[in-house]
Amino acid sequence: MSKIYVIHENSAWVEPLQEAFRELDLPYEEWFLDEGKLDLSVPPPQGVFYNRMSASSHTRDHRFAPEYTAAVLSWLEAHGRRVVNNSRALQLEISKVAQYVALENVGIKTPRTIAAVGKQHIIEAARRMTGSFITKHNRAGKGLGVKLFHHIDALQDYVNSVQFDPSVDGITLIQQYIRAPQPYITRVEFVGGKFLYAVRVDTSLGFELCPADVCQIGDAFCPVGETATEAPAPRFQIIEGFNHPIIQRYQRFIADNGIEVAGIEFIVDEAGEIYTYDVNTNTNYNSDAEAAAGVYGMRAIARYLGQQLCELDVRRECAHSSAAIA
Repeated sequence: MSKIYVIHENSAWVEPLQEAFRELDLPYEEWFLDEGKLDLSVPPPQGVFYNRMSASSHTRDHRFAPEYTAAVLSWLEAHGRRVVNNSRALQLEISKVAQYVALENVGIKTPRTIAAVGKQHIIEAARRMTGSFITKHNRAGKGLGVKLFHHIDALQDYVNSVQFDPSVDGITLIQQYIRAPQPYITRVEFVGGKFLYAVRVDTSLGFELCPADVCQIGDAFCPVGETATEAPAPRFQIIEGFNHPIIQRYQRFIADNGIEVAGIEFIVDEAGEIYTYDVNTNTNYNSDAEAAAGVYGMRAIARYLGQQLCELDVRRECAHSSAAIA
């Protein structure tokens, strides 16, 4: 019997999806691809394969999980298996350079970015920026490694210190700093290539924007201490009735790049210009925000994967029947 196979390297992020599978009574199996072996002479099983490999896998001591996943996806695709978030999606997940080039190719504006390898080249790239800038890793996740600089001297001190944190792939990005009038970004979620919802994310606590519950420090955190009289607003809030032309552009982008499930983040500057700066193909969801809005991302993913599995089984049954008739 065919089933859904979930490819990943972080069990904590998959728990809500497991719950959704159980609620819908869907057959599934997890492929935890931190390491292993792949016999290319053996065909893969029948089923629907959902790729959730993360760009931040190296932060959990799974350094070569994306490379191993790329090999597995090549094997699956060579045998014609149904893959949700395919090899191209993985390529974009682990390279922000690839993301920005692909976004610009369909007319989606991204911040000015220079990719650099080597400390001296990082500094030289920053000299070409006007005003404040940020550094970030080409392969990252959760906003890790993002630092804001207002002066070249501060960057030089950082790059030449023991605190310098290089990207795991050796590529550091120097990026135009987008100054927003309010401290928040917007993340637009898609399942099955269709818009699910948009969520407003408060950035006042920093750049680590992973929405999964296991990433959170708690909405009750208040940096001003015990004198605060009001609880802070939730860090993640789903936007009711979000309707913007950027949705159609994002849908075209993900359709062109083998992506079916994703969260795409953008920021709006003081002039009202939208800049898209991150694509997450192993998207996670915040349970508090979803409970408040009554929409649930992992359930939507589970339903979509179940539909794909049903369609796959119908096609296989039709092909079997046709062969018998012939």
